[in-house]
This record gives sequence, C-alpha cells and structure tokens, in this order.
Amino acid sequence: MNKRILIIAGIIFVILAIFLLFKIIGIGRPASVSQEAKSKPLFSFSSPSALYKEAKDLENKQNFSEAKLLYQKLVAEHTNSPEIMNWQKKLEELNIKLLFSPTITPKSTLYEIKPGDTLTKIANELKTTVELIQKANGINDTKIMPGEKIKVWTAPFTISIDKSQNILILKSDEEIIKTYVVATGANNSTPVGKFKIVNKLVSPTWFKAGAVVAPDSPENILGSRWMGINLGGYGIHGTTDPQSVGKQVTQGCVRMVNSEVEELYTIVPVGTEVTIAD
Repeated sequence: MNKRILIIAGIIFVILAIFLLFKIIGIGRPASVSQEAKSKPLFSFSSPSALYKEAKDLENKQNFSEAKLLYQKLVAEHTNSPEIMNWQKKLEELNIKLLFSPTITPKSTLYEIKPGDTLTKIANELKTTVELIQKANGINDTKIMPGEKIKVWTAPFTISIDKSQNILILKSDEEIIKTYVVATGANNSTPVGKFKIVNKLVSPTWFKAGAVVAPDSPENILGSRWMGINLGGYGIHGTTDPQSVGKQVTQGCVRMVNSEVEELYTIVPVGTEVTIAD
C-alpha cells in the first residue's frame, strides 16, 4: 500500500516538475503579440485575384487611399500579368478620385482659412488652382469663412508629352497621376523642349489666319479649354473632333478630348512645367 502511494506521489511530482519547467521556458503560454499583429490576419494572401477583390471592396467603401496601395502592390508585384494595364488604369482613376476628394494625402494639407483669405489668394500662395480647391472641398462658389479648414494640394504638377506615342503624362512629385491620349502635330510640327503654361482660358476664341472663330462656333477646333505655353501660338486644348485624338494631325498644338482637357485644366496651375519629347 505504501509502495503504491509512493509511486502515485512520484508521478504527481514529475508532472508538477514538467509543468513548472514549461512555465519557466514559456512553452504552453501565448507569446506577447503587438497590437498591430493582432489586427492582421493569421495568413496573408497576395494572389492577384485576392488583392484585386480587396482593392475593389475598399474602393466601393470610398476608402480610396487603402485601395490605391493595393493597386500599387498589384502593379509592382505582378508585372507579367495580362491584367496589369487594367490595374494601372484603375490606379490612375483612384488618383483622380483622391485629388477631387476631401481626403488628406501626403501631397496635400489641411489649410485653415485666415481673415482676408480668398480662394484665389490661397491658390496663388500654395501654387494650385481655385477649381481644384473647389472640387476637393465641394465648394460651389467662392465664399469661404475664416476658421474653416479645407484640403489644398501642395505638391507640384508636371506634364510630359511623348509625341511618338501621342500620350500626355500628368505627374506630381514624379508620381504618375494619369496618362491621357492626345493628338500632336502633323509633319512633326509640335515643338520639343521644356516649356511652362503661361495662360489658361475657358471657351477660347480661335484666332486663325485671316479669321476670328467664336467659342461657340462648330468650326472652333480649340474645344472647351486652352492652356497656352511660353511659345507663341502653341498650347494644350480641347477639340471639336474627338476622333482625331491619338493621331498626328494638328498644326502643332496638343489636342485632347474636351472632358479630359477640362479635368487637366482643373488640376494644373499657370507655371506648370511642360516637357515635350519626340
């Protein structure tokens, strides 16, 4: 009987010793987990289809910044996918949505309106456009109140035009914001070099050789917007002939579809650098 008790006691002692040993070295207890790790799923799926679905879900929830990061991941990590052009297009669409939304990004700031401020004054000081401030903040007129806070884009824009491909690339701090298809000059007549936008006009009048064509005339090839560069007579403008976009058919200017030139007009201020290359 005593021998049996001793055996049982020995077994209990061994179990307790093993338990204490496990406790000392950490086996059997959960490791310390950071708050960031707790928020992450146990497994991370990065297949293109999973990333795309997640990006679409975020976009549908108006979470454009998070969706943009996933589209960037798709483009960067799956360069051989046949879907890469579609992802790049979605990424550019999100760039424009972010530009035109009140979401603060690393390239924008939350500006507090001061007494004496006007939208024109703010736009000139921060080198943006009144139209972009209005679009991003849902402002329908020019009335603003001191103390209000508004989103203002602060990163500079640049424009690059590739005549060989008939494309115009809008960039901000070297990040591609959007790529537009354009028409350029017949017989290589679009000038090359570095220029700047020096004037902007809504519904421009066309002063062609020997005639003045009114903005509302169907013969006015300038379309709905004009952005002139510092080389007399040349600029970026809309068109009454959208079928010509993508071709080398102009007299030297860069021609865009009206809806797209209006978008670009809203975004880029006077002074924006324009580089044109063969």
